[in-house]
Amino acid sequence: MTNPIGNRQEFGSPLDFMVDQKPRMTMAMVRRAVSDREAMLAFQRVVQSDRSDQVVFHEGSVRLIDETGRIVPLHDFMCAAELTELGRQIDCLALDLALHALAEDASIRLSVTMSARSIGYPAWMRALRDGIGRNANIAERLILEIGESSAMALPETVGPFMRELQSHGVNFALDDFGSGFMSVRYLRDFCFDMIKIDGRFIRDIAQQRDNQVLARALQSIAHHFDMCTVAKAVETAEDAAFLADLGIDCLQGGHFGGPTIVPPWRSSRSLAHQG
Repeated sequence: MTNPIGNRQEFGSPLDFMVDQKPRMTMAMVRRAVSDREAMLAFQRVVQSDRSDQVVFHEGSVRLIDETGRIVPLHDFMCAAELTELGRQIDCLALDLALHALAEDASIRLSVTMSARSIGYPAWMRALRDGIGRNANIAERLILEIGESSAMALPETVGPFMRELQSHGVNFALDDFGSGFMSVRYLRDFCFDMIKIDGRFIRDIAQQRDNQVLARALQSIAHHFDMCTVAKAVETAEDAAFLADLGIDCLQGGHFGGPTIVPPWRSSRSLAHQG
């Protein structure tokens, strides 16, 4: 006869069992979606700080679709996938979608996030070289975003990779600048084209003295190295005005529109045509 007390000690309550299974169920869904290419990009505007009606580029972030058609955000599981081959496959999928969008419309610039670990992944490198090899104009409109923590994990790989791709016209953005991983020495050696200031230093900046000091310091460092600055998580007109006065080059955040799966450039043209 089974000992019920022993079972509870070994497996916990039914709720504990379900909570324990949830991550594995989620990752199984992710693997299926990636394998079946059930994915799309969500696009968010990045605008000039002094002319917010002028879009500099769009950030394209990948979204997966589960069996019910629900769009699943990556932040729930990307940390777990980052160190595995699944993370590389997600990078491949995101890059492929971005390259397709750039080939489809020659008027747009698009950024897409990548991990430094994908530099050594043959399928990702092949997709990148094939994509920019077919049309040099695509390379000039592609921006690859690398997070601070990712760049610092493989600094000896990231630097040469960036220099090679920059010679073909590809731009690079350092994402979440100021999150604490990168020293100024590495920032000099990497030669990013732009830095995206961590949103923690941008939210409520018009009211937060500490954020003002930190953002001003980060902006000064970036401009010293001739890098364009992008402030993330700009949510109010007051913050946008403060950042423009501060000298930040570009702004991104809910104040200018959140991520949308409908390409904004298409909807803008449709409205112009109707007008």
